[in-house]
Amino acid sequence: MRIHVATIISAFMLTTLSNCNGQTQKKETAKPNIIIINIDDMGWRDVGFMGSEYYKTPNIDALSKEGIVFTNGYAASANCAPSRACLMTGLWTTRHGIYTVNSSERGQSKDRKLIPTKNTTLLAPKFTVIPEVLKNNGYTTCHAGKWHLTHNPLEDGFDVNIGGSHAGHPTSYNPPYKNVKIQKGKSEYLTDLVMENAIKFVDTISSPFFLYYSPYAVHTPIMPVDSLLPKYRDKTPWKGQKNINYATMVDNLDRNIGLLIKTLKDKHLFDNTLIVFTSDNGGLYGITKQKPLRAGKGSYYEGGIREPFFFVYNGKIKSNTKSEVPITNLDIFPTILKYAGVEETQLELDGHNLSSVLEGKTETLERPLFWHFPIYLQAYNKKDNENRDPLFRTRPGSVIRKGNWKLHYYFEDNGIELYNLAEDIGELNNVASANPSKKDELLTDLKNWWKQTNAPIPTELNPEYINQK
Repeated sequence: MRIHVATIISAFMLTTLSNCNGQTQKKETAKPNIIIINIDDMGWRDVGFMGSEYYKTPNIDALSKEGIVFTNGYAASANCAPSRACLMTGLWTTRHGIYTVNSSERGQSKDRKLIPTKNTTLLAPKFTVIPEVLKNNGYTTCHAGKWHLTHNPLEDGFDVNIGGSHAGHPTSYNPPYKNVKIQKGKSEYLTDLVMENAIKFVDTISSPFFLYYSPYAVHTPIMPVDSLLPKYRDKTPWKGQKNINYATMVDNLDRNIGLLIKTLKDKHLFDNTLIVFTSDNGGLYGITKQKPLRAGKGSYYEGGIREPFFFVYNGKIKSNTKSEVPITNLDIFPTILKYAGVEETQLELDGHNLSSVLEGKTETLERPLFWHFPIYLQAYNKKDNENRDPLFRTRPGSVIRKGNWKLHYYFEDNGIELYNLAEDIGELNNVASANPSKKDELLTDLKNWWKQTNAPIPTELNPEYINQK
């Protein structure tokens, strides 16, 4: 049975009236409030602080300056459901088996040489997720927006659910939203309504709290915020960014995040709140572009997996700093546990606690990053793409980044691509043949990782495949 947000918030209000002052709250507990802001389909350069001269994101830009920005921040998968499963569990895709949305047999069968690994569509109950751990350690937990991992976030450790279900995107951002069930309020546009209810939660709840703010924006359908259209109608395009309807969605999202931060500061909660900002995958190529990064959502070139990524925690994390350390959304779970003072000795997480990097105690973190995608994902736009071929955003394969080196391996043809990202961030020059020792080193590491994680490797030939070469 779905529990209404308003009912839960009203119940919590009874326990918070004596503790409504944020300053009193801070004295009563050393535990920080925790907010994860996980935007849907926002690309690496879809925000001003990462260089965009087209989209206007003054509130997000200002927030980024309150902490540390990671220029090499990644999602652990190039599309939404697996990326979100990785964030919530702290585990590689090979552990939970969610590789895409719905079927792994994407695209036409005649174009698929291999039988892809079967996809898992729901996160199994055996996996421990962030809200469960925090709830068991004194946190009140709220999910706001897109969940996409199970049917009901209230069964996964959340006390409050604002509009979350297994839906991957809304049918409409305007009422009636059809597939998004959410408590009505003063706002009508879905992004505004999700934040309106999230702020109600922050306004009425006692600390410590965990808010997973995961708006459906800026995922399709691309539905403009009409009041913002004049702002972009005469705006000059910038490096492939020119979709005015999408720009209003980004702009409106920024306004809502500004409202959340204002609420935290007005209630004197900001200084005792750890905030993580990121996106679940790259921007949707054809709607937005991330130059000089190659390709976009669904691809394992940089445009599909590199994200805007920063952490804020006043007094712990120095403001207005940047780091080139490669990190991934797998690192969010163990980092949160550190700052929440939670010891979970039974959890074996694939991510790393980033606190030493966040606090400036170390400037390096030596470990490889891996991505595994043993399935197919069809092209979004065959006529405009930067993938290996126009039919698929990606074919079955794996990727490893180690230092500045990045290797792609494809199962259909044992194809290998090697790039030095320090010299070629756009992944335009495959240097595998010129660097055989580095190629072999990364390939050995990748194969060892397959064994360690029991990664499924597709080998069965598809009888319906038609070799068109």
